[in-house]
This record gives sequence, C-alpha cells and structure tokens, in this order.
Amino acid sequence: MANEHSPARNGAELFIRALENEGVEYIFAVPGEENLAFLEALRTSSIQLVLNRHEQAAGFMAATYGRLTGRVGVCLSTLGPGATNFVTAAAYAQLGGMPMMMISGQKPIKSSKQGLFQILDVVDLMRPLTKYTRQITNANTIPAKVREAFRLASEERPGAVHLELPEDVADEEPESDTHIFKPSDARRPSASPKSLEMACDMLREARHPLIMIGAGANRKRVSQALLHLVNVTGIPFFTTQMGKGVVDERHPGYLGNAALSAGDFVHCAIDRADLVINVGHDVVEKPPFFMTPGGKKVIHVNFSAADVDPVYFPQHEVVGDIANSVEYMAENCGQCANHDFTRLMQVKEAVDAHLQERAEDDRFPVIPQRIVHDVRQVMPEDGIITLDNGMYKLWFARNYPAYDNNTVLLDNALASMGAGLPSGMMASMLYPDLKVMAVCGDGGFMMNSQELETAVRLNLNLVVLIINDSAYGMIKWKQRQEGYTDFGLDYRNPDFVTYAESYGAKGQRVTRTEDLRPTLENALAAGGVHVVEVPVDYSENRRVFDEELAELTCRL
Repeated sequence: MANEHSPARNGAELFIRALENEGVEYIFAVPGEENLAFLEALRTSSIQLVLNRHEQAAGFMAATYGRLTGRVGVCLSTLGPGATNFVTAAAYAQLGGMPMMMISGQKPIKSSKQGLFQILDVVDLMRPLTKYTRQITNANTIPAKVREAFRLASEERPGAVHLELPEDVADEEPESDTHIFKPSDARRPSASPKSLEMACDMLREARHPLIMIGAGANRKRVSQALLHLVNVTGIPFFTTQMGKGVVDERHPGYLGNAALSAGDFVHCAIDRADLVINVGHDVVEKPPFFMTPGGKKVIHVNFSAADVDPVYFPQHEVVGDIANSVEYMAENCGQCANHDFTRLMQVKEAVDAHLQERAEDDRFPVIPQRIVHDVRQVMPEDGIITLDNGMYKLWFARNYPAYDNNTVLLDNALASMGAGLPSGMMASMLYPDLKVMAVCGDGGFMMNSQELETAVRLNLNLVVLIINDSAYGMIKWKQRQEGYTDFGLDYRNPDFVTYAESYGAKGQRVTRTEDLRPTLENALAAGGVHVVEVPVDYSENRRVFDEELAELTCRL
C-alpha cells in the first residue's frame, strides 16, 4: 500500500486511497486502457482485484457483496461497451436495494484523443438506474465525490451509484492538501411514538392479524426483533420471495411464501386476515398480494414511506428503523385475547401437506419438488443457495424452507437471468467455510457461464446445479397459460459436463433420480467448483400452479 501520509501522485491513487478509507475489500473488474492509471494504483493497494470475464458478472458480484454485508460493493469497467455492460447490474442493485458502486473510465475530457470513438454519455445513461452518478472533472474533488457516493449507496433505501473517472483526471496531480473524508456514523431515525402506538391500537382491535416479512427485513439484521414479536403476540407470518429466512421457517407460526401474487394457499390466509403488518416490503417486489378498496387494513413498517400504487395503499405507516419499530410493537402491543388464528392455521396445515406431496417422487427426468427436496436435504442449516431466474425459482421460493436470513438469495425485483452464478461466487468468497450452491436454469447459466473460469481461478468452493429443460421454461409455461401454440422457446445446450471440465471445474450429470442427492452431497464435500446437471420434468408446472391450486385453495 502506498504511504497514506504522503501526497497522492495522481487522481487514480487518490481515488484508491478514498476507497481504502471506505473499507473496500474487493473491486470486481474488466479493465480497459482508460483504467490503466487506476489499475496501477490498485496494484499496491490493500484492495483485492477480482478479474471477471464480463462486466455484468462483475456488477452482480459487487451487488451481492452489498446485499450480504450491507457495505458497498465496487466494480470497475472501461468506457463505452464496458460501461454499458454494467446497465443490467445497476438495475439489479437499484431495484433490489443492494449498495453497489460502479466506476467507469473515459477518454480525456480536457483534450480530444480519438474524436468520439467509444464515447457515450455514460453519466446520463446511468441517471435513471442509480441514486447518484457523476463525472469527475477535477482530481481534487475525488474524495468528496467518493464519500457522497458511498453515503447514498448504503443509506436506506440502498442502491447503485456510479462515478466516471476520465483518463486525464486519473493522471492529474491533486493538490497536496486534498482531504479524504472519514465515513460519518449516521444512525437511522426511529419511528415516532405516536405512529407506533397507533399501530398497536390497530393490532389490538384486529381479530385475525397476519405479519408479512419482505426484503427490507432481510437487508438489516432484524431477525431477533421479528422473532420476539411473533413469539410474544402469537401472530402467524408469511414472507415475500426476498424476505425468506428472516425468521426460521421451521417456526410453528410460519404459513408459507407468497411466490405467486394470488391464488396460492397462503392467499387463503391473507384473504381471511383483517390486518396485515407489512414489515420491510416495497413495491419493487412482485406483489405478494393485492389490496382492494374496503378490504383488509395494512400497516406499512419500513425505513421509508410507502410507494402507493393501485394494489398497495396502506392505511397506516410506521416509518423508521425496522428493528426498533418491531421491537417496540413486541414490547408494547402484547398478546390480545380477542385474536383468533384458527382459520389462519388451517391454511398452514394445508400448505405443509401440499409441500410434502411428491417431494420424494422418483420419476425421471426429475420433477421440481424432488429437486427442491434433495437440495434442502444436502444443504446444512447455514448453507447458502443462490438462485438464478426461471421456473424453478417459484418452486424453491414455495418449497424450500430457509432457516436463516440471506441463506436463500434470489432476485424478485429486477428478476434478471444470469445472476445466480456470480451471486454464488460472491457468497463463496465471503464465507469460504459455508456450503454454497448456485441453482441455475440452463438458460440463465449460459448468460454468465464464462465466470466458471473466474470461480476456478479464485479456488472457490461452489456447487453449480444446472436444471436443464433445453428451453426458456417459465416463458413456455406462460405461453401455454395464455393459450398460445408452443413456439420459439426451445434451444440446444452444450455438453455441460465437458463444458465445466474445459474450465477446470468438475462436471457431473444425473441420469437417475436416486443419484441426485448423493451426487450433490459428494460435490459439496469435495470442495472446488462442481457443475451438476439434472434434467427436469416441468409438466408439474401446469398440474400444480394451473390446476391443483385453482381447485384446492377454493376449498379451504
């Protein structure tokens, strides 16, 4: 590391010192020639460079770092096509509430070097996708802009920020007295006592209250406060897809996951509730239920006020630190004799029975219920699964019980394909002693499959489970739901075993259903990067989601 007490020799070195000051551990990058001064400053830094094979994957890894740690993940690209490859990752972090900084290079701005070759207005491009985006035009302003970007990226609601460092500014010598700003210790405000007491009054007046846990509760460590509230009041709870695991889903009060927006078993409980305490949800997630005028009341408990839309318009809002709000309600609302959870718990019985059906079915290709069951059986309590986006995500959200927060990483905000493998890589880097499995469809896996080389190079311990139907399966399901002819969604895949081995990973293919569990167990135990391909039978999609739910949920 360069002597932090000596003046920075150029803007790039000052930038690196500002990042070190923020506690940055990694920079995920695909550098270009406009980043060379930055790269040279990084060479002698305490920050580890992680060289990726695609900027999108670098952005997904930075966003997942932010999601898992609460600190800002950092990624680097060159100008033009490198910066545009960050766009999906920026949207992923912004919608998903993940603190992430993108740094992109640029040609010199004080003199023309190559006309307009590769030059885009990247700052303007990033404006609708970020909380903050700036071009740095003077080396002396770097520390202030870095500090402001980090502050905005990490404060509620977290998201993406972007700084553009032109080549000549990176080479520019800053003034010797340029000051690096230490991070401030900002505390999130608590909700007002009046607002909290009004929430307690509504809770006491309700007959059939229900708690919903969303992504905001997963971002901050509020598990203990929520567990306290659930235990003290006895109120049953369910989760959104991104709220899985905040409270151990083996808890007797857990009713299920709202993987669908309507028509599932858990919606029978929602329909019977007269009050929903909505903890940590915002409208970027696919709606877990729809509000209707004159229907049940909803209390919005979150760091920020609700974004009202036609299906979400809460009658009361408790705005402030979620953990403090929930703890207040646990301590002051109390257990109410007039609460009746009988009909809500009937739903739990139906959900539990439904999720056990066909979980050990041995037909081949393997049905989704069996895949989820076997993955849960082989993963330890603190093991982490990261999901790409596809049909299997619904099955895992509904059928896979999460035992701790951030042990099921899925994206139900942007819901981008291609994120599962980079997210699993990041989880493995951060927690090398934990078992990590990336669960990907064949379509999503191929969108960033080149990162297998990165995973092998980094000596990660990671199992990649590829669920193979040789098609964009979720869209095929939707196509059939709409009554359209099966058309345009099938493709051919490479030999995934050979493909994995070409990168230096271990490749295995499941050819009998009874081999799935031992294959996964052996891969997890062996260490290193393993790719396991399993053919899937998605005929269960129509039977369960289109036929069975429509028939059975009406009977509860």
